[in-house]
Amino acid sequence: MSRMPSIFLSHGAPTFAVEPGRLGPLLLALGARLPRPKAVVVISPHWMTREVAVSAAERPETIHDFGGFPAALYDLRYMASGAPMLASQIVAALRDAEIPATLDARRGLDHGAWVPLMHLYPQANVPVVQVSMPVATMHDGGGARAWALGQALAPLADEGVLIVGSGSLTHNLRDFQNAFHDGGTGFGYVRAFADWFANHLAAGDVDALLDYRRRAPEAARAQPSEEHLLPLFVALGAGGPGAQARRFHSGIDDYVIAMDAYAFHPSPGERQ
Repeated sequence: MSRMPSIFLSHGAPTFAVEPGRLGPLLLALGARLPRPKAVVVISPHWMTREVAVSAAERPETIHDFGGFPAALYDLRYMASGAPMLASQIVAALRDAEIPATLDARRGLDHGAWVPLMHLYPQANVPVVQVSMPVATMHDGGGARAWALGQALAPLADEGVLIVGSGSLTHNLRDFQNAFHDGGTGFGYVRAFADWFANHLAAGDVDALLDYRRRAPEAARAQPSEEHLLPLFVALGAGGPGAQARRFHSGIDDYVIAMDAYAFHPSPGERQ
């Protein structure tokens, strides 16, 4: 099997499950186009732990970790199987990389995982393992820690595992609320920030990307607390050395939420 790419996608609001917009069909087409993966490994900002945890449930539950949304969302279930043996392999690989990790045999899939997977693999016929985001990534240098986590997961791609970082390229909920109060007014920094990332990802400028907090336009406003951007760095690291970034979706939802999505393909020298 050829090495799988890694993916970063912006999962938007939980309503993305039933309102696919433009990204949903693109994820469906991507899932159909890629070789059938052995499993999907998902990193989401909605599961954060002190140390990395890896879900090892045989049948992970669908977690409805949100409130105030239409009742129909709470009836949805994503019935993919888990992959306990793969989960144990991931824990061993992370420990070998000196990243403390444990198994969690009870954890289900949060909406950052199951909502986009409903579009990527709607038949839920690919096993899913979720990896938590360690709290340490929320401190200084968090992007580098997330990138290192992705690097530790990267060898799985050679075994046919699809690694998915699910988050949001911009995530300022105060601006989201203000946009609606102001009658649907957007903010220019959203596109500027997204395009800065697009340019530096295309150039493979990892140093600049890891230093985005200082270099990207209005970074602290685009990502006040970072956790929704960290899965991008995991996906970037999981792409392997010299991974080539392809932005397959670019758009802004609800005036301020950049919904950009990327596939990180192995460099020519890394392809098998």
